[in-house]
Amino acid sequence: MIRHVLPALSIALALAGCGGRYRPVSDVPVTVGRPYVVRGVTYVPAAEPGYDMLGRASWYGGESGDRTARGEKFRPGWITAAHATLPLPSYVEVTSLDTGRVIVVRVNDRGPFARGRIIDLSKGAATLLGLRANGHGAVRVRVVSPDERDRERLRHGKPAAPRPDADPRTLAAFRAQLIAAGEAP
Repeated sequence: MIRHVLPALSIALALAGCGGRYRPVSDVPVTVGRPYVVRGVTYVPAAEPGYDMLGRASWYGGESGDRTARGEKFRPGWITAAHATLPLPSYVEVTSLDTGRVIVVRVNDRGPFARGRIIDLSKGAATLLGLRANGHGAVRVRVVSPDERDRERLRHGKPAAPRPDADPRTLAAFRAQLIAAGEAP
């Protein structure tokens, strides 16, 4: 009896997506994760609802089809990002200090592990922000809680509803803060 049930069960699991290599894109469960070490640096994931940081962003996209730290399939054109310590998934608003564009991004991976960078954006997110040509840029990253419609769009690889661009005075203030911290904007 068991010999006959196992093949049928394997087929059913594969068809349901449970036997696949990737975890389905979902917002549950949210995982914080244990501390980990990359190149001698210890990262301690933590829930940070007030996270609001200025720094540098880069983008990545050659890893198409790889698994994210969340277990999902990495799709370069989707509006996603990697962050070293925020819970997975998290949603962040990213503002380009060069273009003034503001987007919401779904964080589903770990990184960046390059000195001085606070977030790695997918090719899709970098394109929306206008950072793709340079490969990097100064940004503001802050945790947000978008409405369910925007979450659903991002879970399906689509951008969230457009947000107004940052005003020039705010961008100038952010750039001045970066310079005061010893970082070039």
